[in-house]
Amino acid sequence: MPKKQHMIGIVILLLVAGAIYMNRDRFMRDPIQVTHRLHRFGGTFNDASGVAPLMFEMERKVSLTSIKVVIASEILTNKYAHPLWHLVANPRSTPTKGFLYGMEMPGMRPAIPGAKAEQLTSGPTYRLLLEAGSQKAVYDFDLRFSQP
Repeated sequence: MPKKQHMIGIVILLLVAGAIYMNRDRFMRDPIQVTHRLHRFGGTFNDASGVAPLMFEMERKVSLTSIKVVIASEILTNKYAHPLWHLVANPRSTPTKGFLYGMEMPGMRPAIPGAKAEQLTSGPTYRLLLEAGSQKAVYDFDLRFSQP
C-alpha cells in the first residue's frame, strides 16, 4: 500500500509541476515598454538648463528606482559609461507613466548630489536605462525628427 501512495504522490507532483510550467507566462510581469516624443512646450535644444523637449512615456504606471541616459556607443565599449542624466529613488519614487528629460522626479534624486542633466544634441543615438525594482528596460532613441 505505501508503494501505491508514493506513486500517486509522484504523479500528482508531476501534474502540478506540468501545470505550472505550461502557465509560467501568467506568473511573469509584463516588460516595461517605453516610447518617446518631442514636445514644443518642454524647452528648446539650446536651453542652458539642459532640458530638451523630450517626453518618455510608458504603457503603465511604474515606480522607477533608477533612470539613466547615456550615449549608446559609449555603453557598448564601457560598462560604466558617463551618464548624461542619472536619477535614483530616494528611497521610493512615485509611480509615473511618463517624464520629461532632465526634470525633477518626485521621490527621486540625482545619483551624484547637485548633478544636472546634460544637454542632448541631435547627432548621436542615446540609450535610456530604466529600473523598477527587479525589472529593467533599455530604450535607444535619437533626436532626429522630420519637420513638416
